[in-house]
Amino acid sequence: MRKNKLLVFCLDALCSSDLKIMKELPNFKLLFENGSYVEHVESVYPSLTYPAHVSILTGTNIEKHGIYHNEILKAGKLQVPVFNDRQLIKGKLFTDYAKEHGYQTCSLSWPVTGHADIDLNMPMIVPINYHGNDPLTFMKGFATDELIENYYWKYSRYLKGNDRSLDLYTMALAPDIIRDYHQPDVMLVKMCDLDTVRHNFGVYGNHVDAQLLKHDNEFGVLVESIKRYGDFANTNFIVLGDHGQTNIDHILNINVILRQHGFITVNDTNEIVAYDAYCHSCSLSAWIELRDPNDTKIKKQVYELLNSLKNDPEIGIGHLYTKEEAQRLYHLTGPFDFIIEGAKPIAFGSTYLGDDIFSDCDIHDYKTAIASHGGLPFKDETTTMIACGPMIKQGIRIERKQLVDIAPTMARILGFAMNDIDGQAIDELFKIGW
Repeated sequence: MRKNKLLVFCLDALCSSDLKIMKELPNFKLLFENGSYVEHVESVYPSLTYPAHVSILTGTNIEKHGIYHNEILKAGKLQVPVFNDRQLIKGKLFTDYAKEHGYQTCSLSWPVTGHADIDLNMPMIVPINYHGNDPLTFMKGFATDELIENYYWKYSRYLKGNDRSLDLYTMALAPDIIRDYHQPDVMLVKMCDLDTVRHNFGVYGNHVDAQLLKHDNEFGVLVESIKRYGDFANTNFIVLGDHGQTNIDHILNINVILRQHGFITVNDTNEIVAYDAYCHSCSLSAWIELRDPNDTKIKKQVYELLNSLKNDPEIGIGHLYTKEEAQRLYHLTGPFDFIIEGAKPIAFGSTYLGDDIFSDCDIHDYKTAIASHGGLPFKDETTTMIACGPMIKQGIRIERKQLVDIAPTMARILGFAMNDIDGQAIDELFKIGW
């Protein structure tokens, strides 16, 4: 009996509003004609790329898998490392289960998969702002040696210099791997550029439409590669996003306010020498971390300050949560004691310098760009998911599901279940008898 195969094509910042365009594009439209889709997929909170991608693979929320942000936050530090190592994820991945059930696994440019037990693994590991000429330094030990040996010499040029492109690198490897390995049973292919275009130019417009067409062409290459070198008849396809995006009006610098109220102290060279409260930016939301959460006096003072900001219409805070409320409502834990979010789409900066509590958007930082994400996942733009293949019904539209439902849905396609997760398989997608 021939077993099912699965190809997942993940577009960072794919929005539900993109469905209208995708239905008209030559390759994506075949998914709609032959498969089904979930129009609105709610991401995790905060709706940032790395936590979302981990939730796609684990079927769990942040409180279970532990990857709370793209970055490993440290109060007082503006430059911090990102989460790269799979060993930092709590619990089992979908790919772990797949390997246990005899499937060959492949993952390209997926975040937080360094050192993952994936047969063919080229993780998203080179820093976003890297423009040097030796990206192999970041890959060694994290990626599969076999992939580095087979393909790095040929395609590493795409990762070097000021015009480096992870998407070009990914799309160079993917069709070669399909050909050379006769299509791995499970392939996860993650693309970045739609997210970048939206950060730089906004959620809607010609730049976005052009990028969707590029991704359509890339998906077409993967499909044709499977037709030529793989097992197209037994392949199930999933195209999905990790979060939506929202256009941002301006930036609110909470750390400036905290410094003005004496909760942050800087020296003559503008370095933080002490703090009682510090704000971490999650772009559309902000985390306030207390130096000592057991200091009830400071905790009360900070909460009162945040409440006063929430009640000030000129500041524009719409949501204020305690640590306990965030865990209860959104299954979220992390280095914070309070969370705030704007009533309207505003982003939060990390700077503590100067006296301006408001500033303009800056595309050099994804958290303060023209458009971004990281807020409550049910507000504004959601992401989406389209599926097609031998197990998938034709012509079904499902209104709304959760990002944590993706992992058990992928598992069901391959004929196994995942234990101790938050999501549920999207049964409406499947043909009767499967």
